Amino acid sequence: MAKTILVVDDSATMLMSLKNSLEITGFIVITAADGVIALGKLQKGPKPDLIITDINMPNMGGIEFIGKARALPGFRFIPILALTTESQQARRDEAKKLGATGWLVKPVGGADLIKIIKQVLPGA
Repeated sequence: MAKTILVVDDSATMLMSLKNSLEITGFIVITAADGVIALGKLQKGPKPDLIITDINMPNMGGIEFIGKARALPGFRFIPILALTTESQQARRDEAKKLGATGWLVKPVGGADLIKIIKQVLPGA
């Protein structure tokens, strides 16, 4: 059964690129342009097997989104990867404290991203 990934990024180009790369690999991809939209999608379902989020976004950034997603019932153990241009250790630590599983600095090649997904998402 195909795994579902929620990708959250305010860049339409990045969303399209990630969606295409992941779908070619066999994943089902849901997209959201910011944390507010993503939270709404998490609350309505279907529940993703993995979340990939940007950090710097309007309305609700990735760090706040990670904290709110972790607070939702049933989302405590879903892997959340931050995929961002941000590389400051303090931001990484803050995201990890709120529940991020991993932190990737853009750009990340498609093959590298798939390799990391397979490490954090059993059966992917």
